[in-house]
Amino acid sequence: MSFNPGGPPPQTNRKYLVVVPIVVVLAVVIAAGVVLVSRNAFAKEIPGNAIAVAGASSARNVLADGAVRIGDPHAKVTVRVVMDLQCPYCKMFEANNGATLESAVRDHSAAVEYSVITFLDRASTTQYSSRAGNASFCVANSGLEHYQSWLAAMFAQQPEEGGDGLTDDRLIHIAQSAGYTESTVAQCIINRSYDTYLRAKTRAVLAGGVDSTPTVTVNGKQVTDSNALMTPGGLAPVIAAG
Repeated sequence: MSFNPGGPPPQTNRKYLVVVPIVVVLAVVIAAGVVLVSRNAFAKEIPGNAIAVAGASSARNVLADGAVRIGDPHAKVTVRVVMDLQCPYCKMFEANNGATLESAVRDHSAAVEYSVITFLDRASTTQYSSRAGNASFCVANSGLEHYQSWLAAMFAQQPEEGGDGLTDDRLIHIAQSAGYTESTVAQCIINRSYDTYLRAKTRAVLAGGVDSTPTVTVNGKQVTDSNALMTPGGLAPVIAAG
């Protein structure tokens, strides 16, 4: 499953690979009544064709495993969400529980770790999945204050599958609208500065047993209840139970 409007990203000093659209049959898994995007549907990566900036192997404000942790470092509850920004069921999860996670961070009832990975590049003609994933590290590197707002905007504007995905200009606009106005963030998005890092962390996450997105855990225990994942505020009682 995937997404993609907009034309090809603006040309810079790198070349873009023209990918011939291919009809892809998506494999899905049924977990507790919820259809999740299986990584096996798009397990084969398309090699990156962007230039990774030297010295940009990892971003600031990111855990060693590549997750972006938001909230009280001493929170008794930790929610981890593994997602691909092109995954439609991740968008559904965000629509139903994004506000719940923001509230949990505000009232210090939980910290949230967002593990953004990329395995849906083959669902677009411009590697939207990895370009969006790179943008996640670009904004996190700048600061965490606006990260959840940025994430909500990214999912709200998630492109449909089978097209070109959002352009780099659009990704920059979303970042700026969320509060990431530094020119370094825009340049990071254009250069795909964390592309190599993103792909390495994706391989590690998938090797760790994640086989669908979203994969949500609360204090290390995976949440498989469809009501908790895909109904408005469904995750709140799970967080409260800790």
